[in-house]
Amino acid sequence: MGLTGIQIFKLLPKTNCGECGVPTCLAFAMNLASGKAELAKCPYVSEEAKEKLATESAPPIRPLTIGTGEYAVKVGGETVLFRHEKTFVNPPGFAVLVSTDEDEASVSGKIDRFKKAQYDRVGLKLRAEMFAIKDANGDAAKFCALAKKISETGASMVFISESVDVMTAAADSFKDKKPLLHGATAANVEAFGNLAKAAECPVAVKGDGSLKSVIALTEKLTAMGLKDIVIDTGTRELKKAFEEQILIRRSALKDRFRPLGFPTIVMANEMGDGLMEEALVAATFVAKYGAVIVMSDLQPHVIFPLLLERLNIYTDPQRPMTAEQGIYPINNPDENSPVLVTCNFSLTYFIVSGEIEGSRVPSWLCVQDTEGLSVMTAWAAGKFSGESVGSFINKCGIKDKVKHKNIIIPGYAAGISGELEEELGAGWTISVGPREASQIPKYLKSLKA
Repeated sequence: MGLTGIQIFKLLPKTNCGECGVPTCLAFAMNLASGKAELAKCPYVSEEAKEKLATESAPPIRPLTIGTGEYAVKVGGETVLFRHEKTFVNPPGFAVLVSTDEDEASVSGKIDRFKKAQYDRVGLKLRAEMFAIKDANGDAAKFCALAKKISETGASMVFISESVDVMTAAADSFKDKKPLLHGATAANVEAFGNLAKAAECPVAVKGDGSLKSVIALTEKLTAMGLKDIVIDTGTRELKKAFEEQILIRRSALKDRFRPLGFPTIVMANEMGDGLMEEALVAATFVAKYGAVIVMSDLQPHVIFPLLLERLNIYTDPQRPMTAEQGIYPINNPDENSPVLVTCNFSLTYFIVSGEIEGSRVPSWLCVQDTEGLSVMTAWAAGKFSGESVGSFINKCGIKDKVKHKNIIIPGYAAGISGELEEELGAGWTISVGPREASQIPKYLKSLKA
């Protein structure tokens, strides 16, 4: 059993300095107890306390970062088995495989699809982040040349080779990019461990299809002083790999079994017969519990559903998805275009904006922050009232964009029209729009008639 937050708090310096990132030592202790912080963040903890807390304060699943810059992928750090218990924290990174035996046209095509497969949703950019570069022939020069071409995209990288010579050349050349070095097996684990330590890069172990082999490898590396480790069990059969992912997560979280307390990498490209089967494999391990998922290609019809699945699973279930508060111009509106107002619940925003766009009527959509509540719920909770909507309209800047003084509110919020008119002041007219979003196009077209 781990120490409780109060037990950990007694060992901390109690300075409440805030240098750890939270305001009090008690809050930091609670984060340590739940595995959400590392003891190293406290600059004043005593050596005696460090020794006592070293094991207890470490997160059950080691958090680590692969790559640098905007494409860096943080994995691990999870504290629950099921997202409804709390939330999943660090979404898996998607990697597309390129190999040294591929022709230039194939590699260039994958790079092009990687760059294009980027989608905006709820104010977020959905995209794959990584390339997995595979050594097919033991040619270090060819591997480094391919890695250089990939590095120019800015993507994070996974180097896949069991050759110490190839990996040494690649790690020396690209260690500043912090790639994941994949391929520490029973035959080369010591050499890979020394290489990862020298390059200060994360390293992946590859078992022989059993957790026992994985445990032996992670224990060897941790004994060498390495902490940033990723697990590949070596299994390429879906059912067994699925069972292993669950066993690894349960062992780390429930039993605090340190040799399995690391994020995992899944080779979906080696587990599916064709890209569509790979997609099914990848979808399985987005949910349970892959941290890096490698695929053979990034066709839009395959990667887009996976990106949406990842977004939905790694969205905090205790907080609704929201759109950003602000003014959204739709269909190139001008100073005479109608102004509609709605809430920032993402589903409402997408439905309403989609119907306005489909109407082809140039319009301004003002989205008010209702803490992710729908119109009816926000109105009932007092977060979509005449006062709050009026305050938002007065401050958001829409008055500077239009000449007229008419606001269209949702039909379900008709009751706020009087209060809103008073809030906006003389000359403003409040129109009540349709209750159902599907009626918005007809309503907007009627305004033009």
